[in-house]
Amino acid sequence: MQNAKPKRCSFCVGDPLYEAYHDNEWGVPQTDDQKLFESLVLETFQAGLNWLTILRKREAFRAAFDQFDIEKVAAYDDEKISSLLNDRGIIRNRSKIKATITNAKAFQDIQRTHGSFARYLWSFTDGRIIHNSPRTLDEIPSQTPLSERLSKDLKKQGFSFTGPVVIYAFLQANGVVNDHTVDCHSYVARSKVENVVV
Repeated sequence: MQNAKPKRCSFCVGDPLYEAYHDNEWGVPQTDDQKLFESLVLETFQAGLNWLTILRKREAFRAAFDQFDIEKVAAYDDEKISSLLNDRGIIRNRSKIKATITNAKAFQDIQRTHGSFARYLWSFTDGRIIHNSPRTLDEIPSQTPLSERLSKDLKKQGFSFTGPVVIYAFLQANGVVNDHTVDCHSYVARSKVENVVV
């Protein structure tokens, strides 16, 4: 059938915004530090919420957080925090906003130490993409020994709101882990790439 819709992971089916994110971003290996920072911030805000809620607010988050410019976010002061708490377009959670500023500073520290955050991130798998080949969503874990190890190290580096569940979602989103189900049209494309050079 010419107009048959491509098979996708079932979690995104039915919402055009979610489907576009799934097709074009989720699970694509990412090496751009600014995009990794944005992803990390949004994953921390997602904790306890549905990802679609965050996705619908992403443009508002980008506007509120200066397009996730790491240097600008790291320099936010109390006045900026108050402004963010009054922004109805984002999730107005004081703890998560303050954690974002703290994490921006820790992110910069990692960049100085490792050359880039991407280099630090991908060092946890030696640049290898982990292909899990789940048949159903039920087979996809919420955390793994890898996310636990990275979470522990991030906390040691001064990050907060980066528990192993949040970090596993971050690893999935940025292609360190390929968790597209085997019947998904994106699974084959993602599976062709084995390693990332940073």
